Amino acid sequence: MKLKITFILFLIVSFASFSQTLLVPDRVFDGEKVYEQWVVLVEGNKITYVGAPTGIQLPKNTKTISLKGMTLMPGLIEGHSHLLLHPYNETPWNDQVLKESPVERAIRGSIHAKRSLLAGITTTRDLGTEGAGYTDVYLKKMIDKGIIPGPRMLVAGPAIVATGAYGPKGFHDGVQVPLGAEPASGVANVIETTRRQMGNGANLIKIYADYRWAKDEPSQPTFLQEEINAIVATATSAGKYVVAHASTPEGMRRAINAGVETIEHGDGGTLAIFKQMKEKGVALCPTLAAGDAIMQYKGWKKGSDPEPERIIAKKKSFKAALASGVTILFGGDVGVFTHGENYRELEMMAAYGMPVLAVLKAATSVNANVFHLENLGRLQKGFLADIIAVQGNPTANISQMRKVNFVMKDGVIYKQ
Repeated sequence: MKLKITFILFLIVSFASFSQTLLVPDRVFDGEKVYEQWVVLVEGNKITYVGAPTGIQLPKNTKTISLKGMTLMPGLIEGHSHLLLHPYNETPWNDQVLKESPVERAIRGSIHAKRSLLAGITTTRDLGTEGAGYTDVYLKKMIDKGIIPGPRMLVAGPAIVATGAYGPKGFHDGVQVPLGAEPASGVANVIETTRRQMGNGANLIKIYADYRWAKDEPSQPTFLQEEINAIVATATSAGKYVVAHASTPEGMRRAINAGVETIEHGDGGTLAIFKQMKEKGVALCPTLAAGDAIMQYKGWKKGSDPEPERIIAKKKSFKAALASGVTILFGGDVGVFTHGENYRELEMMAAYGMPVLAVLKAATSVNANVFHLENLGRLQKGFLADIIAVQGNPTANISQMRKVNFVMKDGVIYKQ
C-alpha cells in the first residue's frame, strides 16, 4: 500500500510539473549571459518565455515558484562520465572490470544516475562502459522510459581499443580476462566493430588513440592513421561521430587528422597541437578532476603536499589550451571520483585559469553545441525545460555550483 501511495504521489508531482510554471530567481544565466531580475516560464516540457517579468502574459493557473537568492541556469551537460564506474579508492579499476558483474554495475549505475541528476546534471555523455558491454544502452533506455530518474544520456557502448593495448593487464599469455574496451585491428575489422557498436545502440564511438602497451609503461599511439580514418568515416556516414582518448601529441595528431570531434584528456598536448585542434574544429575535454583524484588516491595530500609532476604538467597543458583558443568542454571523467561531485571539474577549470563565465558556458551552451544538442544548453524560448537553480551567484563564485537547490528535467521537477 505504501509503495502504491508513493507511486501515486510521484504521478501527481509529475503531472503538476507539466502545467505552467513561472520560475522567479534573483538572476538568470541563460547559457551565455547573466541577467538580473528575469523570470522563466515553462509550459509542459518547453520554455515559453525568458525575460523581464513586465513583458509576460501569464496563462491561467500558472504556478509560481520563488527562487529567492538563487541563480537560474540551464541544466548542466556533463561531457565525460562513466556511470558504471565508482571511485577507484573504493574498488580499483581492475577489480571493477574483473569482479563486479554487469548486474551489480547496472544497479550502481542507476544510483549514480540519480545522484548526477540531483546535482544538476540533466544530460551526460557516457564514454565507455569499461567492461560492462552495452549496459549503458539499457541504462539510457530505463531513464528515457521514466523507470529510474537520471540525466539524458549519450552513450558510447564498450569503446574501441587497438588489440593488445588495453587492460586489465598483468596475466600470462594463457589467461583470458574481460577487457575494459572492445579490441580491433586492421581497417576491415575496425569498420566491422564500429558498425556493430552503432547497431547495438551506441550514440557515438569512442576510441583509444593511445594507451599503455604494457603495465606501467608510458602511453604510446595505438591505431594506425588509416585505422582511425576508417572508424571516423564509418561513424560519420551513419550520422554519428567519434571521440578519442588521447594524451600523447602523436595520438592526438592522428585523431585530429582523422576528423574526431573531441579529444578526451589531452594531457600531453602542446600549444601547436591545440592550435591544430582549433583550426580543425576539434574540441578538448580536459578531465582535470580525474587526474587530481587519482593522485590523491596515490597519497598526495592536496593543499599541504607539493604538487606532483602530473598536476604541474596538466596545469601547463591546460594553460596552453587556453592560450590556443581551442574550444574547451566541461567533462571530469566522473566515476573516477564520486558521481554527484561533478562540480569538482568546474572548480578546477576556474582554478587553472579559465574565466568563470567561460566555465559555465562550457557546461551548458558550449557542450550543447559540440554534442549536437540543438534544443538544450540555453534558457531560450522553444528549448526543452532542463533547468536548475543554484544558491547565490556562481558567476561570481564557481563553488556555488555545489549548492544546486532546484532541478527540472524535461519540465518535471526532481528537486526543490
